[in-house]
Amino acid sequence: MDIRLLTNADLPLIQHANLENLPENYFLKYYLYHSLSWPQLSFVAVDVSRPKKGPYDYPKIVGYVLAKMEEEPSDGVPHGHITSLSVMRTHRKLGIAEKLMRQSQLAMVETYQAKYVSLHVRVSNVAARHLYENTLGFTNEKVESKYYADKEDAFSMRLNLDEIKKQIEAGENNGDVEEDKEHEDEGDAVGEVGKDPGQTAEGKQIKIALGKRPALGVGDLVEKDDSK
Repeated sequence: MDIRLLTNADLPLIQHANLENLPENYFLKYYLYHSLSWPQLSFVAVDVSRPKKGPYDYPKIVGYVLAKMEEEPSDGVPHGHITSLSVMRTHRKLGIAEKLMRQSQLAMVETYQAKYVSLHVRVSNVAARHLYENTLGFTNEKVESKYYADKEDAFSMRLNLDEIKKQIEAGENNGDVEEDKEHEDEGDAVGEVGKDPGQTAEGKQIKIALGKRPALGVGDLVEKDDSK
């Protein structure tokens, strides 16, 4: 199973998955609106075990999460919203919905610095509520009466994303420490004579490891041969 970003070519397939599994359906342009406005936040699950019959054969998409950022949040806090989540019945109870949700939440924090994510779920949808509350840790904020077209109530739920932000920061810091240890003594720097290649135009010191791909461009690290 492959979890990857949603592409515009996937839109007819996720619309099909939506029509197959959910009573809340949307026009194709609504999916396109999400894909173009927040291309980092929506993901699909692809069954890679399906044999490909030809170069133009569509992938078998068995699940998706459609997400966005609230454009004008009433509380003034940047946060994301899950518009739709669906997994085909043939591929349920495999953890796909959880993986899709976590990937989208991570992207919200990394790309838009979202503080929390919200969603609505039918009061009668016990399976979805179990996923959101028990597995992902969402809390029920309030009940919105007659939220859906058929007049069923919805739970308005919310998940604080501070923990994900801490995990990202911890991972980045640990990576920096490990890199410093690994490249602690690697010999003289390379670069132009009289120029410190470990210093940017702004005067900021950076480390350049021999044999590793540097943060600077390749051209900045090529020694000039002035003998010719």
